[in-house]
Amino acid sequence: MSVECERADGLNLAQGVCDTPVPAPVRLGAQRAVDEGINSYTRFDGLPKLRTAIANKMDRYNGIKADAESEIIVSSGSTGSFYSACLALLNPGDEVVLFEPFYGYHLNTLLSVEASPTFVSMRAPDWTFTKKDLEDAITNKTRAIVVNTPGNPSGKVYTRQELQWIADVAIKHDLFVFTDEIYEYFLYEKRRHISPATLPGMAERTVTISGLSKTFSITGWRIGYSVSNAKWAQMIGYMNDLVYVCAPAPLQAGVAHGLMELDDDYYSGLCQEFAHKREIICTALADAGLTPCRPQGAYYVLADLSRLPGTSGKERAMQLLKSTGVACVPGEAFFRDRDKGSRIGRFCFAKTDEELQDACRRLARL
Repeated sequence: MSVECERADGLNLAQGVCDTPVPAPVRLGAQRAVDEGINSYTRFDGLPKLRTAIANKMDRYNGIKADAESEIIVSSGSTGSFYSACLALLNPGDEVVLFEPFYGYHLNTLLSVEASPTFVSMRAPDWTFTKKDLEDAITNKTRAIVVNTPGNPSGKVYTRQELQWIADVAIKHDLFVFTDEIYEYFLYEKRRHISPATLPGMAERTVTISGLSKTFSITGWRIGYSVSNAKWAQMIGYMNDLVYVCAPAPLQAGVAHGLMELDDDYYSGLCQEFAHKREIICTALADAGLTPCRPQGAYYVLADLSRLPGTSGKERAMQLLKSTGVACVPGEAFFRDRDKGSRIGRFCFAKTDEELQDACRRLARL
């Protein structure tokens, strides 16, 4: 859709590229690193300064105590961390539970390592599920559960009760839990982020995955990380070295400066800024007759495209682009049930206010 949007000279609310400014400590820290000669390979698991900064952040914000020397692996984005973890800990034929709507990279990464995805369908508009829904998805081949909180594309923030259900099932069946927490700072209506690894009995079996692409608006820098028990981290690190060698050295340094220098006001400001953007886009979608499912976190919103001409999500998304110049992602990207996906589109609101106001004017053409 990004390609189609560019071709139509439209406004891209499809890809989560994040058009907001990069914080000065991050940008200047990377520039200084280049000037100071931090341009060679780093150790396979990342710069010591960055791993220490991540460990401090995990303790302070997530409530996870991690050893910077043995339990943290810096990789090429959170997708690189997830891929390395899947290569290290899954075998071909292992079943892995995904919650639907799912993030396409999670599904396709599992397929690329020859794992077999199974699904728990969540119910709109709040994307809820029951413990029985999860238990019904478990078989004797199940090896892991993937949790994305706050979620892409739904914006779902998992409750403590839901995470406890996942923990109970993981412990009962001796499963890994891979978490994608890349949107951990994007929370609305006073919701709190809970890392599954903090629940009783979950530290050893959880691989906590995150990164700074969204938090610092550096999606093109590709700096992510995983935190896990040392015995898993060693295996994940081996695969990370094999596939990526290391993440870009000066950019690692820039991220380390950001983690060390930005205070709590920066992160609380993110919530306020993106809550405002959420209101802008949700109001515009509702006024245009594309009813949104208001996200609890992250910076995407799923909206009902069924009033648009077409029989598939792609046809409807293309019709929207043609008539308004606004691009979204067709819902089939997030659902195994293509019929369910055909009625939904995902809109990204990580844009400047000027771009969002332009999107509102364009959507009003409907």
